[in-house]
Amino acid sequence: MAFASSLAKLQQQASCSFCLNYLSDPVTIDCGHNFCRSCIQQCWEGLQDILPCPDCLHHCFDTVKPNTQLRHIVDIVMQLPATPIKEPLCERHSEVLDLFCENDLELLCPQCRAVSDHYNHDLIPISKAAASYQKKLKNHMCHLRKQLENAEMECELQVSKSIKLMLKIRNWRKKLQLEFRQFNHFMGRQQVAVKTRLLSKVKVGEEKLEANRSEISGHISTLKNLWSEMRDKCLQTDLDLLGGVRNLYSRYRNIRPPAVSSYQLNESCPLPPHFFGLQKMISTFQVDLTLNRRMAHPTLMISKDLKSVKLDARSPYSILYSSSSYAVVQSQERFKSGRYFWQVEVRGTGSWSLGVHNELSSKRFMLPYQDSGCWQVEQDTNSQHDQQVSRFGVFLDYELGEVSFYNLISRSCLCNFSSKFTETLVPFFSIKYSSKCLTISLVREE
Repeated sequence: MAFASSLAKLQQQASCSFCLNYLSDPVTIDCGHNFCRSCIQQCWEGLQDILPCPDCLHHCFDTVKPNTQLRHIVDIVMQLPATPIKEPLCERHSEVLDLFCENDLELLCPQCRAVSDHYNHDLIPISKAAASYQKKLKNHMCHLRKQLENAEMECELQVSKSIKLMLKIRNWRKKLQLEFRQFNHFMGRQQVAVKTRLLSKVKVGEEKLEANRSEISGHISTLKNLWSEMRDKCLQTDLDLLGGVRNLYSRYRNIRPPAVSSYQLNESCPLPPHFFGLQKMISTFQVDLTLNRRMAHPTLMISKDLKSVKLDARSPYSILYSSSSYAVVQSQERFKSGRYFWQVEVRGTGSWSLGVHNELSSKRFMLPYQDSGCWQVEQDTNSQHDQQVSRFGVFLDYELGEVSFYNLISRSCLCNFSSKFTETLVPFFSIKYSSKCLTISLVREE
């Protein structure tokens, strides 16, 4: 009995799991499983990138190795006597089962064939039925294998999406934490500024109220004195009364109430829009700027789409300017009111600046001074990599009187300026003459 079991296992190991027959020209694939050469070629027919093992679905390369030793073993196994198989008997009639009913999918003996339950049913020999259903099962196996591969690919896709989602949430959390820190910092500074302004206004109000009180007190004293003099005058003789009545009438007619200064305390703490989210500010106030060729320094080279600028090293004007000076180009857009946000990408190394200035306070091609209607940020990029890219944002709130500059890579505020804008403001961009490989581009975030 043990020999028959071992022989059956040996015959099973010498069989191909794809065609279920003895291995013919056996080959070994990357995962270590063995198949008939023709079977694995049939299985991988039409596939290019993903070549799954029919047994374990391991992704293999399109390389198969002949297994000579296994081929010899299969030849030996094929010469061994077949395992004696005890034919199963019908449970009802104790006869050998030799037919298969395709309608009821049951094994039948000769006596079962005459039973009315299987009358007019399709009855075929067991060997023919086994071969037919073996083929059907193989087709089902191929279909299930494809479904399994698709399910595994979908599972990997969902895992990838989950990882991307977690990374996105992590980045959002970092951005929110940064904006919350900036908001808290702003609120701290705003609290100090409001307290200072409030104390100053309270002091001015107290001074005005004290002056009003003093004026009213003096007026009351004057009225009391005049009333007392009139009372005393009424008690005098006729000549004495009429002799001084002219002075009293003059003083009475000239009495005027004191001019009391009005005072109203009105304190508010307006929050700039960018403290409600940098991304929301970008999507709400973003504008497309273009460079103005007519307002560009002759050493600057403007792109055809009016979006990028860099120094023209071949320009004959380059030798006329000091390496410490800046070449300036303005935008075509001018702002007299409203809120605007634009983005600038700086690529390469060198010194540059950008910002806004009053249209009337600047001279053509020259960089305005900070205290003459100009609000800007200057930086010097000294990286050894010429392809270094930085991105910056500028937010202008004309009515609030504020210009803010942001590093959009770190999502942080570089600096902000407050003023009272009355003139038309113009965005500008400048590059230092000593910068030979630096480009400033106007970009937009969708």
